[in-house]
Amino acid sequence: MMNLLNYIVWQPDIEAFHLGPISVRWYGLMWVIGLVLAYLLVQRLYKEQKIKDEYFDPLAFYCFFGILIGARLGHCLFYEPDYFLTSSKGLIEMILPIRFLPEGGWKVIGYAGLASHGGTLGLMIALWMYVRKTKLSIWTVLDNIAIATGSTACFIRLGNLMNSEIIGKITDVPWAFIFEKVDAVPRHPGQLYEAIAYAILFVIMWTLHKKKPEKIGTGWYFGFCLTYIFTFRFFIEYTKEIQEAFEASLPIDMGQILSIPFIILGAYCMIRAKKIA
Repeated sequence: MMNLLNYIVWQPDIEAFHLGPISVRWYGLMWVIGLVLAYLLVQRLYKEQKIKDEYFDPLAFYCFFGILIGARLGHCLFYEPDYFLTSSKGLIEMILPIRFLPEGGWKVIGYAGLASHGGTLGLMIALWMYVRKTKLSIWTVLDNIAIATGSTACFIRLGNLMNSEIIGKITDVPWAFIFEKVDAVPRHPGQLYEAIAYAILFVIMWTLHKKKPEKIGTGWYFGFCLTYIFTFRFFIEYTKEIQEAFEASLPIDMGQILSIPFIILGAYCMIRAKKIA
């Protein structure tokens, strides 16, 4: 019989602090910290590479909206299409950060569902639009973004941890978390596993770019980033609970299915980079 006193009981307040009547939640705060950190890191990379400030200024706009729109649509279309695509209320909730209440009316709740695979695809599309406007090399831009990606991904997963979402399967490992908002059993802290993996990714990428700056622009860093993240995502899914009921009938879950194309793309980019180096 499991002794629940041996595990980490996790019941944080979802609100970090208040600014007058405005409640700032941990999840949103982690997103902001992650994006600001990436902004500062890429800004530094642009300066190191002597890329003009006028090319950097619009980058944050493209990245923010590309990630947000892609992550939102990815969740709605990949995980809950039956809810969001079968009614006018669902379509509105897919676009606006609101939820219609059963008793009538609506409430602003923020975007409660965001999918990292969709966010990655949205970011890639946004960066394609960005390079069309700036005429910069797509591979240079992708590599610079990839070098900073681990820092942002780490904070986003810490936001998931504070929200007690994307929980793991039941386990008896000594570092298991009891997510009291979910149930009273010990589970793998999948969000924490990912946050640690992405922090390690950032350290690796930042160290490598210092040693091999000539690789920036070949697509190698972008390829390594995709391969690392989505290979890890594929295997870490075995410790997670499925997010939607329909996944129980699949041989592998939706997160694993969506990871495979990104792993293939990442491997292709690394092979391509090696050939042109």
